[in-house]
Amino acid sequence: MDAFFVSVEELFDPSLKGKAVVVGGPKDARGVVSAASYEARKFGVHSAMPLRTASQLCPHAIFIEGHPDRYRDYSHKVHAVLQEFSPKVEMASVDEAYLDLTGTERLLGPPLKAAHTLHQRMKQRTGLNCSIGISTSKMVAKVSSDQAKPNGILWVQPGLEAAFLAPLDVRRLPGVGKVTEEKLQQIGIRKVGDLARLEEDFLHRRFGKWGLALAGKSHGADAGSWFDGEIGSLDEPKSISHEHTFNEDTADAQLLESTLARLTEKVARRLREQGFYARTVTLKLRYKDFTTLTRAHTLARSTQLDHELITESRALFRKNWRAGEKVRLLGVGVSGFDETEGQLALIDGDKNERARKALKAIDQIRDKFGEKSVKIASGLAGDHAERVHENPVGLPGKRK
Repeated sequence: MDAFFVSVEELFDPSLKGKAVVVGGPKDARGVVSAASYEARKFGVHSAMPLRTASQLCPHAIFIEGHPDRYRDYSHKVHAVLQEFSPKVEMASVDEAYLDLTGTERLLGPPLKAAHTLHQRMKQRTGLNCSIGISTSKMVAKVSSDQAKPNGILWVQPGLEAAFLAPLDVRRLPGVGKVTEEKLQQIGIRKVGDLARLEEDFLHRRFGKWGLALAGKSHGADAGSWFDGEIGSLDEPKSISHEHTFNEDTADAQLLESTLARLTEKVARRLREQGFYARTVTLKLRYKDFTTLTRAHTLARSTQLDHELITESRALFRKNWRAGEKVRLLGVGVSGFDETEGQLALIDGDKNERARKALKAIDQIRDKFGEKSVKIASGLAGDHAERVHENPVGLPGKRK
C-alpha cells in the first residue's frame, strides 16, 4: 500500500492531501516516524527516523499521532480484496502482502491483467492506492513493488530477475540494512550485480549463512529466513514484545510499573491472538544514559494470561531496576512458545479457566470497539498512545 498510514488519515481528513504529513507523534516527541507522505519524503523524511530529526528536515510538516485502530480496519479491507484474487494470501505487515496467483490464469488472465484488475479494485473498495510487483519469487516481487511506487505496477518476467536486480543498490535487497551495506561496500560491493558475481563460498566464509542468503537474493531467489517459506504458510513467531520510550525520563515507580503492566497486557493479547502460551518472560530496561539491560525468567509452566505475565514482568523489574534512577525505555517480551497451557493444580485450574473466559470476552470487545475499549486497572496510569507497530494485534490472516 502507498504511504498507507498517511493515505488512511487523508480519507478522514482530505485537507491533508498534497501536504507534507508525518505519522508517529508530535514533532518534539522521542518516537520515530511511522510513515511520511511523499511530499515529506522529498525533504529526506523516512520511516524509522527520529521525529525530532524529521521536524528539522521538514519543519512545515503536519505531525500527527496516528490512529492504529483505523489502520487495522483498513488492513482488513485490503485483505478482503486480496482474498478475491487468491486463496494464498500472506500479510507481511499491516500494509504489505504477498499473493500466489499460480493457477488463476483462466479466471484472472495473465499476470499483468490480473495486477491491473487488482489495482483498480483496491482503489474502488478502499479508496487507497497500492503498488504491485510481479515476479516468480517473493523477494523480487517485493523489490519490484518498491520500484513501482507510487501507484504503479512492475512485472519482472521469468528469466529476467537477475538482470532487473543487477543495477540496483545492494541496499534494495530485503534484509540488507545499513551495517550490512557498509560491510559489503568495504569489499567493493555497491550494486546487486557486484554481489551476484561473487562466489557463494566466499560469501559464506565472509558472512556465514547470511552470505549464502545474499548470494541467492542477488540472483533473484527466495533465500534466507522468512523468504524461504511458501506464501500462506504463516511462519510462527519466535517471540512477541512491546516497548515504550518515555517522552521524559522518569524514576516514578508507580508510573514505571503501570507502564510495564500495560505493555505486558498488549503482549498477552497478541499471545492469545496467535494461539500460543509462553514459557519465558523478558524485561528490557534502558536508563537515562542509554545503558540497557535485558533480563529473562523461564516460568514453571507456559501461560497466556495477563495477570500471570504481569506478575512475572513486575518481579523482574523490581529485582533489576536501580530504584531512583531515571528510565528512558521499558520493554516486555515473551518467548518459548507452546500450543497448550502447562499443567495446573485443580484449584488453580478453575481460577485460570474463569480468567480465560473473561479475557476471551474482553478480546471480543476489543476486536469490535478497538484496543483501548477495555484496559486493566493496574495499567491505566501507564497508558500511552499506541505506536504504529509492524505486527500489532488484530491484523488479518493471523491464527486465533
